[in-house]
Amino acid sequence: MDDTIDWLGHATVRIELDGIRVLTDPTIRDRIGPLDRKVAPIPHHEVARIDVVLVSHLHQDHLDLPSLRRLGDVRLIVPKGSGAIFRAAGHRDVDELAPGDRTHHGPLTIDAVRADHSGFRPPFGPTAPALGFVVSGHRHRVYFAGDTALYPEMAEIPDLDVALVPVWGWGPNLRGGHMDPVMAADAMTLLRPRFAVPIHWGTFWPKAFDLVRPDRLRLPGIEFRAAVREKAPKVRTEILHPGGGFVLRR
Repeated sequence: MDDTIDWLGHATVRIELDGIRVLTDPTIRDRIGPLDRKVAPIPHHEVARIDVVLVSHLHQDHLDLPSLRRLGDVRLIVPKGSGAIFRAAGHRDVDELAPGDRTHHGPLTIDAVRADHSGFRPPFGPTAPALGFVVSGHRHRVYFAGDTALYPEMAEIPDLDVALVPVWGWGPNLRGGHMDPVMAADAMTLLRPRFAVPIHWGTFWPKAFDLVRPDRLRLPGIEFRAAVREKAPKVRTEILHPGGGFVLRR
């Protein structure tokens, strides 16, 4: 069985390693709060038979409880200190990790790593540490960065086949705790993966903001690839569109 990467939009990626389907930060609805999905909806079969879900942090565009309900009774791996939110919503199989913690799911090893990003859930909390995750199977290792700024300790995440890195956000401007395309390319000089996939762009946009810097909805992935070619030319960039994917080869 092939190992595959499928980007479903924003920070939602289906990672299939060793026959296990992992889904990151599910936002699988057409609207999340004030944000409209600007690309095709996610067909139900794309999120069927998910084995484990990784939630990187508690912001609404990464933790969307109605999206989680659509997935049914699935194992959730979430930031330490946030489990009560999920259990109150009816989820029973919830594991809380802090940076540096490790768990397993079948043949996969899942390591929680630091993310340099706010872990506060607006408007009233709680706060839990923002995470990235490294998912390791028998053949491949995949890093899902969640939402993060660039930080030097990224260089300590070794032997990556794929880095799934945020290159923008959901609006015309970025605030702290994020990477733009050039910053994300700088991250590639530290992470040194075989493949880099830009995520967290080109999916959601504030309602009625279509005419405000629409280039930020279309161009971050292209700008990231150009910057990676300059800064980390040994890293191959795979630009996907929501719903697109590729097979990992050894």
